Amino acid sequence: MILNYRKVEATMRKAVILLILSMLAGCMTPAERAEKAERDVAEMMQIYGPACEKLGYPHDSDQWRGCVLHLDSKANADRPVMTSCFGPRGAVQCTTF
Repeated sequence: MILNYRKVEATMRKAVILLILSMLAGCMTPAERAEKAERDVAEMMQIYGPACEKLGYPHDSDQWRGCVLHLDSKANADRPVMTSCFGPRGAVQCTTF
């Protein structure tokens, strides 16, 4: 079987370009990270805020915020975690689910 090296080279270039584009698409700017953090905090307050108020903490007090953070961290600790790492030595990329 004779390989056409130009076709192989073109295919490899396309694969490398797609890989680079997919890696760049996963990057978040600092502004996007800040927006995500704000959404996460709003969600925590919506989920755990009423429970903390029922426990007797006044809404929007430091104790209430501490209760919300405590309940969220407790819920996150109970979730199973999976970490996947790949890449050459010195440039390993890890993702935790």
